[in-house]
Amino acid sequence: MSFHTNLVNAVIKGLDLIIIEGKYADKVIFKLLKSNSKWGSRDRAFIAETIYEIIRWKRLYNEIIISINPNKENNSLLLFLVWTLIKGYNPPSWINYKNIGHDEVKVIFKKLIKIRKFRHSIPDWIDEIGVKSFGKRKWDKELTALNEIAKVVIRANRLKIKPEELKEYLERENVNTYFNKKFPDALILEKRSNIFLTKSFKKGFFEVQDASSQCVAYFTGVKPGMRVVDACAGAGGKSLHLSALMENKGKIISLDIKSNKLNELRKRAKRANSFNIETKLINNSKVIKKLHNSADIVLIDAPCSGIGVLKRNPDAKWKLSLDFYERTIIIQKEILFKYSKMVKPGGLLIYATCSIFPDENENQIRNFLISDYGKKFKFIKEKVIMPSISNFDGFYMCKLKRT
Repeated sequence: MSFHTNLVNAVIKGLDLIIIEGKYADKVIFKLLKSNSKWGSRDRAFIAETIYEIIRWKRLYNEIIISINPNKENNSLLLFLVWTLIKGYNPPSWINYKNIGHDEVKVIFKKLIKIRKFRHSIPDWIDEIGVKSFGKRKWDKELTALNEIAKVVIRANRLKIKPEELKEYLERENVNTYFNKKFPDALILEKRSNIFLTKSFKKGFFEVQDASSQCVAYFTGVKPGMRVVDACAGAGGKSLHLSALMENKGKIISLDIKSNKLNELRKRAKRANSFNIETKLINNSKVIKKLHNSADIVLIDAPCSGIGVLKRNPDAKWKLSLDFYERTIIIQKEILFKYSKMVKPGGLLIYATCSIFPDENENQIRNFLISDYGKKFKFIKEKVIMPSISNFDGFYMCKLKRT
């Protein structure tokens, strides 16, 4: 495989921005790809896929580099070099790699992959929680799944089009997809492409949403005419899905603490023809108090570690910390207590995260149910989606009923 200098430089620049400056991989790659209109689809794919792969395996590659030269940790050029050698490619001739030989890298690589934290390229603290939560064998399976490349999944917007019609429409735009019977609204792309440029997207026929995430709206059991609060709505992926299932009948109040997220939700709702969504910024405690005892369904898509979505956000594992994880668990507890008060008697509380760790999920719910206010709720059911079984993101969802 031959490497073009400008493409390699783009990869190294992207790695520097992500590793050294701490920027988010998806945003870095988006800006990089926009910076040169002359790059073709193969060039763009090489840049994006190579950056993601090196970030995914950063700890393993770094350990190889450190074993050879302890002073070169997080050197983007050397990370790229190690990637080429492990892949069996000849590195670009202009890269000086006299001190890193192909055979030496292979020997170190074979030793390191016998150790789980290097084999799966994972921080120690995440590895320790994983083993404690699932045991070594099961955790190893989950890590294998979380290191696979995420499929691109879209959700057909039933307010405008049926999934079968969308499939045909996309085929006319040279985008081939297939169905999975377990996910009624999901279409999975056969190969990655920039689907945001399609007419189908601009017409609001679909949203990009992982198959596991699409399960949440169905799990709520929402019906047309209900009053629903999406308490941590963000940019509104689940609000939009709920709106479609409600056939635009009833009302969805989408709350968030970030105004830019709600601005994006309003744009998406307009494109999707979702007219029963009202956005509200949580800028003081009165916003929640005014909604007490008012909702048929309150969805809490809680802030979490995001461990379940590492396959699509591999850089997240390097940004997370044990301190952040522990603070997130405290925040989840507070949100459950405060936001559950918006559920009216007889109404439903849905708690969901894109984590697979029990301390953010099952244990959080158990502790809530034995609390003074939590005793007003009855456990109905829960669903855990493990990446190793579903081949999609990891998710947790639980349904409680207020008595």
